[in-house]
Amino acid sequence: MDTKEHFPLDIFSKLETPFYYYDTNILNRTLEVLTSEANKYNFKVHYALKANANSRILSIIHGYGLGADCVSGGEIRAAVQSGFSASKIVFAGVGKANWEINLALDCNIFCFNVESIPELEVINELAAAKGKTANIALRINPNVNADTHKYITTGLEENKFGIALADVDKVIDIALVSSNIKLIGIHFHIGSQILEMNNFAGLCSRINELQDQLAKRNITVEHVNVGGGLGIDYHYPNKQSIPDFANYFNTFRNMIKLRDGQTLHFEPGRSVVGQCGSLITKVLYIKEGVKKTFAIVDAGMTDLIRPALYQAYHKIENCSSDGPIQKYDVVGPICESSDCFGKDVELNITKRGDYLALRSAGAYGEIMASQYNLRCLPQSYFSEEI
Repeated sequence: MDTKEHFPLDIFSKLETPFYYYDTNILNRTLEVLTSEANKYNFKVHYALKANANSRILSIIHGYGLGADCVSGGEIRAAVQSGFSASKIVFAGVGKANWEINLALDCNIFCFNVESIPELEVINELAAAKGKTANIALRINPNVNADTHKYITTGLEENKFGIALADVDKVIDIALVSSNIKLIGIHFHIGSQILEMNNFAGLCSRINELQDQLAKRNITVEHVNVGGGLGIDYHYPNKQSIPDFANYFNTFRNMIKLRDGQTLHFEPGRSVVGQCGSLITKVLYIKEGVKKTFAIVDAGMTDLIRPALYQAYHKIENCSSDGPIQKYDVVGPICESSDCFGKDVELNITKRGDYLALRSAGAYGEIMASQYNLRCLPQSYFSEEI
């Protein structure tokens, strides 16, 4: 059974809720395991900023020598400002604007992950205007099912991402004759919160087939980028605070047939930061409904949107109580019925003023916060500071 986390309530009582609380011990231990396992095989890792771009988080991650995976010009700026080397920055995204491409060119980033022929043509044109050559990898849609929520699958033919397998030869033909483009890699990303290694095995099989196809044209790219997608244990965050990076990387080592001189690149996000963060909220009211007992808290979907957006599960703990267990619907103050963090949540008996922790909120929590209902964005605090 996963034990309840103990939080510094004496400090929490001095802070204005809701707020994000980051345990840097967990983050550092996660990064130590991640880098140790990746270095066994000389794998290259680029942290996906879309999971969490808090400047202190980025500074810690940069300290372990990781590169950055960016999906916007804003993320490129944040990565550079946090010390990430431009030579380790990859730029993905299905809709790159001209200013974002120009920014990436000016920064001399490592690689653009290109998702369409029109994008390829625009990058070539903008690079030519600057007298530069842009390194690119073709993002291929492998049509592999990731067995995850439909909103976070990215590798099926019905998704907007990537180049269809049937179009690969045509896109390569255009890339090879584009004077300001250098094709250096192939890129894939099949989705997020993937826990079954057989999904990654399916991706590896598709990559091997594509590499054989390219070999028939005497084409060998310098690197293969398999994206991210490794999930975390939302139900038992204390039991498995660090994902199984050993099994993850070993799956790719055993299944992918790299050519001589090729390097394998990864883009983890959630698996790096997910378990180090919690959203701390205070109970405003206990409301007895006709069929439900509601714990109404001061955090809302503006602060952690995943439950409303994906019907995602986050473990919720009452930090203030060790009393008997009761069931509550934990809801926020937002004027939307979807502003609900969990139904029939088993909590130690809960009263007004108690502190609740929504666990595993280090990824896609703070970064997706909004000011809907003109709410203030929560502050963030770190374990070594309080």
